[in-house]
Amino acid sequence: MLVTIIGAGVMGLTCALELAERGAAVEVVECGEKLGSTSCSWHAGGMLAPWCELESAEPLVVRLGSESIAWWQKRVPGVVLNGSLVVAHGRDIGDLEQFARRTERFEWLQDVAIAALEPALAGRFHKALFFKDEAHLDPRKALSALERRLRELAVPIRFGVEASPAMLAGRRVVDCTGLAARKVLTDLRGVKGEMLLLRLRDIALSRPVRVLHPRVPVYVVPRDDGLFMVGATTIESDQPTRISARSMLELLSAAYALHPAFGEAEIVEIGTGVRPAYPDNLPRIRWRNGILYVNGLYRHGFLLAPSLARMAAEVVLNDRHFPEVMTDEDPRERRLA
Repeated sequence: MLVTIIGAGVMGLTCALELAERGAAVEVVECGEKLGSTSCSWHAGGMLAPWCELESAEPLVVRLGSESIAWWQKRVPGVVLNGSLVVAHGRDIGDLEQFARRTERFEWLQDVAIAALEPALAGRFHKALFFKDEAHLDPRKALSALERRLRELAVPIRFGVEASPAMLAGRRVVDCTGLAARKVLTDLRGVKGEMLLLRLRDIALSRPVRVLHPRVPVYVVPRDDGLFMVGATTIESDQPTRISARSMLELLSAAYALHPAFGEAEIVEIGTGVRPAYPDNLPRIRWRNGILYVNGLYRHGFLLAPSLARMAAEVVLNDRHFPEVMTDEDPRERRLA
């Protein structure tokens, strides 16, 4: 039986790879014309930071996300295991202390240790939290690596194809289309994120740096060739293309506050995407009319996709049930098309 994955974002590609690695016959169909053309995954930060996310996420996100680092390291090149650094300016030190109370698996750093870890930040921050077990990757390179690996496994990826009931008849179907599935998953909502891609060769960072601020906390993620991703806003909106002047100003101001050299950076790209989320911001695996929907990853796409893909593969191939993410399953729907 052929398994058809609908959607070629991070969730769809990780599901396809998990199934293919287990010996299933798989195909991927994607309505966009090329990789990343419709997916918010293309504009992600790529931080594999489960223990940092505990600051605002449920323990389930940490438990599932902690699997992701090893999964990505095994399958794609360029995963950087240098940890995460969380800083705050003097007036916001209370936010750093609150962040510490809500998270785990970190160590406090003082001036000298911060400078040793990130020389570009020497003298700029007096306290920081270092999450040494966390990692990051370049989402676009990771998606391309997944695409290459799937093609090596003879998994066809068909771009520019709208899935239709007639096409899917007689197949097992996993829908990973994010917010596009809202006609069926009616409790999904959109959470817009805006990001900047800057080029600056005057400084270097070795790991993602989160800058805490009571109004606009941001992160700066280093990439190759002097690039830095600065993100990301969290706006309750379905509007996918427009970035506001205020968001642009806040992101640039936060980067400048991290280091004044960012005032001379080249703005390479402005990106926006709408993340799919359920009311509690936790993911779901749901049956609907014989189709398995894997959705609701919110801000945690690259962090949660490997665990959700593993679970989805177990559901499809072995009829497993995972109560933590299949809370509303109707037993009458546990039959694939």
